[in-house]
Amino acid sequence: MARSTARVKTDRPTEARSGEAAPNAVWFKPVMFGFMLLGLVWIIVFYVSGTALPIPTLGSWNILVGFGIMFIGFLMTTRWR
Repeated sequence: MARSTARVKTDRPTEARSGEAAPNAVWFKPVMFGFMLLGLVWIIVFYVSGTALPIPTLGSWNILVGFGIMFIGFLMTTRWR
């Protein structure tokens, strides 16, 4: 009778193959959510202050700055694994 060879299981951690994407670094998710929250806080401070804070010289452009910061966070979500 022919004997079948048994597969040996190894306790090696699974590694990302060349075609698969590697997981994100530990800092990626906090930075991503941080950008989104910072942009939201920027816009809220602008509306609540009434004096064009956080940067008075920008005036209404503070809204664009806040949305720009949030947009960076949303762009990071496309790279989240």
